[in-house]
Amino acid sequence: MTNTALTLAASGLALVGMAHSVLGEALLFRSLRSRAGPRSPTATRLVLRTSHLRILWGTWHVASVLCWALSALLWRLGTAPWDAALGAWVADVAGIATLASGLLVFGATRGRHPAWCALLVIAALVWWR
Repeated sequence: MTNTALTLAASGLALVGMAHSVLGEALLFRSLRSRAGPRSPTATRLVLRTSHLRILWGTWHVASVLCWALSALLWRLGTAPWDAALGAWVADVAGIATLASGLLVFGATRGRHPAWCALLVIAALVWWR
């Protein structure tokens, strides 16, 4: 029996991971790698060493990889039979992680970054199961 809420949460989390990597490369790292710095007239030129940019880039994409790993766990819970106690625990951990992440993004960006909304919807879907 398929759990629609968990499979929707898994799909949403996979999309968040994809959007995070693709948009981060297009909107952030492309300008950080250029010698001219950010192209926006209101942006402050960031001075980063190459090693700092590399660790920032790596950490950025770690978040995407973790989204995909959590998505795979939720997909498995939503599409196959599972031990009720263990499955509920894994789902609750995923729900807490996405809720905390959504609140963190909301607070850090004062609600200006759309990821908070997607993460809170995913948390709701996980607990709606």
